[in-house]
Amino acid sequence: MTMAVTNPTNGVVEKEYAEHTEADIDTKLAAAQAAHETLRRTSFDQRAAWMRAAAELMESEVDSLAPMMVREMGKPIAQAEAEVLKCAKSMRFYADKAEGFLADELLADPSTVGASAAWARYQPLGVVLAVMPWNYPLWQVMRFAAPALMAGNAGILKHASNVPESALYLDTLFTRGGFPEGAFGTLMIGAKLVNTVIDDWRVKAITLTGSEPAGRAVAERAGRQIKKSVLELGGSDAFVVMPSADIEKSAKTGVLARINNNGQSCIAGKRFIIHEDIYDAWVEMFVAEMGSLIMGDPMDRATQVGPLATKNGQRDIAALVDDAKAKGARVLLGGELPDGPGYYYPPTVIDGITAEMKIRMEEAFGPLASVYKVSSQEEAITIANQTTFGLSSSIWSSDAAEQEFFLNELDAGAVFINGMTISYPELAFGGIKDSGFGRELGAPGIREFTNMKTIWKG
Repeated sequence: MTMAVTNPTNGVVEKEYAEHTEADIDTKLAAAQAAHETLRRTSFDQRAAWMRAAAELMESEVDSLAPMMVREMGKPIAQAEAEVLKCAKSMRFYADKAEGFLADELLADPSTVGASAAWARYQPLGVVLAVMPWNYPLWQVMRFAAPALMAGNAGILKHASNVPESALYLDTLFTRGGFPEGAFGTLMIGAKLVNTVIDDWRVKAITLTGSEPAGRAVAERAGRQIKKSVLELGGSDAFVVMPSADIEKSAKTGVLARINNNGQSCIAGKRFIIHEDIYDAWVEMFVAEMGSLIMGDPMDRATQVGPLATKNGQRDIAALVDDAKAKGARVLLGGELPDGPGYYYPPTVIDGITAEMKIRMEEAFGPLASVYKVSSQEEAITIANQTTFGLSSSIWSSDAAEQEFFLNELDAGAVFINGMTISYPELAFGGIKDSGFGRELGAPGIREFTNMKTIWKG
């Protein structure tokens, strides 16, 4: 069986790669276990030096890495370049901060527990399996890999089957930076062998970013083995705009939030919930801005929206729109599958959404925006919280009381006030409800795959 690079601009298979065998898996896991035994005994300074060297390599190779991602999944070239640089930034962040994040935490008054001293120490778990998606082929992996390696763990990556070149690049990056052989390795395997890896004694924890069904399957298997897991399973983020907001800025930012990465982002604004007092003006501005976007070849720097990554992704978006249209939704922009090669779908805006439409509850993974009119902040919250997802959210208001209301009432892992949701190395990232559990990034992200060991001294 093979893993293939299929160019989403034309559907042509450009290159194929053979999958690893079960013997290959054993070799990779043995190397990872040996590397962990070395890593856990190295200093933070040494790990940081290797991490910074790997970051330098990534930055120096941006001119080849960005086109590689464009060929594999179709993101616009400038966004691909930005992804590479964001990875390097995160690597340097954890090189600088890991030792402080994992420093011993002393109990201020140990006499309360009858000790002369008491503290918590964070220590690595071992080999961590990462099951990762295609939409950010390098960044999704790096937000796990950088903190995991800096904590002294080893990493094993099972990447999405349509980004094999990204996976193979990451297979060698860290050893080229100086990390021990096997500290981070890629398994070129399909979903059928994931359980084999989860069950292996050398794997101590699992992290997955992907679909809800995949997350449920991995969490169930990890639970059987009593192994820690962290899940990020997507979202249908609310983007709420109230009358006191800056209408022009919120509308333009909303467009960026919706079409970034060709609309294939877990934390993109997807459901736009607009107060009736500003609805017509806001929607007119939003639709005009969406309609002005240039869709085309993602290697062309003028392009703002490229193709979806896969044929299935294109079909899914078209099916959501067709279902909504058949049930009475109003199409304000786009909404028709284009002729010609590739997996393109135009920027699309719909409103008049009712409960029986699939778009009401399902995640739209593409340049499709659904718009809702509300009469109050209470109605806005009802719609915002009605989905089973709870990843992130964005609220636009200049009223302090309104801001406080939404940040308390939104069921989400994050609330961004007067700005679009973005992941930062400095801030914890993750969701609730069907968006998963656990956190990546920030201090919580590096602590997820450590043993917090309590120490008492008499």
